[in-house]
Amino acid sequence: MAYRDLIFDLYGTLVDIHTEEDDTVWEKTALYFGYYGAHYTGKELRDAFGAAMAEKKAKAGQSYECFPDLPFEPVMAQLFRAKGVTENAEALGVHASQLFRIASTEYIRLYPGVTEALKKLRADGYRLWLLSNAQRVFTAFELEHLGLAPYFDGIYLSSDYACRKPDLRFFSALLEEQKLNKANCLMIGNDLQTDIAGARNAGLDTLYMHTNLTPPDQRSADPHDPHEYEGWDWKALTEIIENL
Repeated sequence: MAYRDLIFDLYGTLVDIHTEEDDTVWEKTALYFGYYGAHYTGKELRDAFGAAMAEKKAKAGQSYECFPDLPFEPVMAQLFRAKGVTENAEALGVHASQLFRIASTEYIRLYPGVTEALKKLRADGYRLWLLSNAQRVFTAFELEHLGLAPYFDGIYLSSDYACRKPDLRFFSALLEEQKLNKANCLMIGNDLQTDIAGARNAGLDTLYMHTNLTPPDQRSADPHDPHEYEGWDWKALTEIIENL
């Protein structure tokens, strides 16, 4: 076993998902706001959310590295308060964020063989970690829905750390908190710019998966490189990981 600790990306690596944050989604979310007396049109809500998030990210960028990631739900709560709805604004912000995610999700599912792969890797003595650019307000529930949470020794979501891959600080949070030896770690992800470049900058070995959710401007996997794989066949990937 060349590695002891396997660090996984989530969306596009273990999970296939398609979301559309279109006008209808914003209109439905605005309807939810209106139920509680915070009246927006869909466009007004989208514009207000974008402006508020941009302001917070600009402030974060002054003190953090250049890849900030901030929780959605405080911004949603801020938009309730802006319309005079102050009672339970924080809880409403959480629920509005979750409703928005549900309304925008066309499908979410595991890639074939993921559960079997994680079971086998754990049984074979690997420790499994999740490091995802994601919002805890809905990703934590998606992990439960998909049955993934029990397989990981630790789950790291970027909204908890106000930064996201490829920010070195996000990788360092996992490595330092769990006292991991970099030489024993393998980062597995589908994005060359965030997962792979970020991990290499943190001193980690990588396995690049070119999947249907890899950004379209990124190259295919090199068939001659044992640390790259084209597709999402997790039976084959399990064998590859164990033979690296």
